[in-house]
Amino acid sequence: MSTPGRDLPSDGAGPGAGTATGIRLHAPAPGWSVDADVVVVGSGVAGLTAALRCAAAGRRTVVVTKARLDDGSTRWAQGGIAAALGEGDTPEQHLDDTLVAGAGLCDEAAVRLLVTEGPGAVRRLIAAGAVFDTSAETGEIELTREGGHHRRRIAHAGGDATGAEISRALVEAVHEAGIETVENALVLDLLQDAQGRTAGVTLHVMGEGQHDGVGAVHAPAVILATGGMGQVFSATTNPSVSTGDGVALALRAGAEVSDLEFVQFHPTVLFLGPDAEGQQPLVSEAVRGEGAHLVDADGVRFMLGQHELAELAPRDIVAKGITRRMLEQGAQHMYLDARHFGAEMWENRFPTILAACRAHGIDPVTEPIPVAPAAHYASGGVRTDLHGRTTVPGLYACGEVACTGVHGANRLASNSLLEGLVFAERIADDIAAQDRSGNGPGIPVPSTGPLQPAGARYEIQRIMTNGAGVLRSAESLRTAAEALEGLYATALNDLEAHGKTAEPGVDTWEATNLLCVARVLVAAARRRVETRGCHWREDHPERDDAAWRRHLVVRLSATEKRALVVVPTDSADFPSVHVPLSTQSLEQ
Repeated sequence: MSTPGRDLPSDGAGPGAGTATGIRLHAPAPGWSVDADVVVVGSGVAGLTAALRCAAAGRRTVVVTKARLDDGSTRWAQGGIAAALGEGDTPEQHLDDTLVAGAGLCDEAAVRLLVTEGPGAVRRLIAAGAVFDTSAETGEIELTREGGHHRRRIAHAGGDATGAEISRALVEAVHEAGIETVENALVLDLLQDAQGRTAGVTLHVMGEGQHDGVGAVHAPAVILATGGMGQVFSATTNPSVSTGDGVALALRAGAEVSDLEFVQFHPTVLFLGPDAEGQQPLVSEAVRGEGAHLVDADGVRFMLGQHELAELAPRDIVAKGITRRMLEQGAQHMYLDARHFGAEMWENRFPTILAACRAHGIDPVTEPIPVAPAAHYASGGVRTDLHGRTTVPGLYACGEVACTGVHGANRLASNSLLEGLVFAERIADDIAAQDRSGNGPGIPVPSTGPLQPAGARYEIQRIMTNGAGVLRSAESLRTAAEALEGLYATALNDLEAHGKTAEPGVDTWEATNLLCVARVLVAAARRRVETRGCHWREDHPERDDAAWRRHLVVRLSATEKRALVVVPTDSADFPSVHVPLSTQSLEQ
């Protein structure tokens, strides 16, 4: 499924690229500024890897992150990083497993790049200081297995603290390299010159200066590595900072997103009660990889017979299996039974999960763990080429915020850290090969998009959980779309008719970003009338390759303030980043 001519020309420009929407968050003009060659937004594995490589190439690099450097999504990754490192394993086998999990929508060229460059990227990560668990007998990296993998190819650290170790190593390397960092900063919008090319970002540093104070980093290259958007749902494994800011920023700047309907719900999240909200404790897929069983209240292993890999089937299949059983039995959760591990294995292999369970009054050594699916990972995002370039010249994206074509309709377990690592390196190499000269100055753009009140965040989460969660239908999605459009229309009317909008600030900026990504997700989910990967339509339960083995590409209209332009591609090939969209809009 590789696409000839998929890459952009070296200057990143192309027909229709960088079409500004004229929509910006309401915020004051920047009161201070910093100059750089590259600004990296985000401090997970993707952002810090890109920053280190850009700095090593002699580029003045500034890292902007929403919390502390070590407080992004990467540190929460328990399972590990997938790569063909073991004896007998090959990139080709890793490719096959990834394509199967992606349910017909992976871009084979992107996947092949990932699996072939992945082992070397992991070794460079180790050289940068990351320490993975090794076998006491051989000294080789200890590999485990997760859902969808036919071989043990998951490298882990600290048992179930892989992300924390990777984050530690990269943060230390950034400090040692002397890279300038701005922590606790919410990036607002992209600065663009008169030709629509990237000229930097505006941002607000939380806790410093005015409540709505804004600054700017001027740079001809911006790398979005902002992570996910799990906070668009009531229950998620994502940290509170994962509010879809990068996707929303890119859309407002005129970039295109793809495959946003494919939100992966992790099958085994610790169930804390029906009213639990916000970030929920993850029970890693590696627990099932080591032999834990999914059972119902009667102890029946309900995944047997549903897939050849049973509990180790791809995540969408396991999440559906759990949800079906819950519906059949009128239950709020299922159970993960790993009592047969014994105390020693729990304490040595999964100390983080063991501590989280015990903190909530559950002892996995002696009792099954109550689990239910929760929003976990966005397989779609800002669409890029094989060098991480978006449709806006100078704007790059990598990690969860990006849609490289690797994940298709469902991410294969532990491919996310690898994708961030591999594509971050490719972005840095592309920037290093570019002329150092900057673009023109950023042109101030009037703020025309209304802000949502802070309380809208919880209303958006409720709407999305009820209408666009694991189970979707035409009716649930219609209801969700109408409710979301109602929030948008009310705020827009207040702005246009009365000149009023919510007060600028972190809460209102985040709520506005959440509404933006929620509207796009629901629009795409309504259009895709089939079940594929982690998109499950109750009213269309079968996969329809004839009509829907294709991608949906979405952008904001540059002429109509409320319009989302949603265009299906002609085939399963991942669309070239430099192909302009038509003006076809979604009928809502």
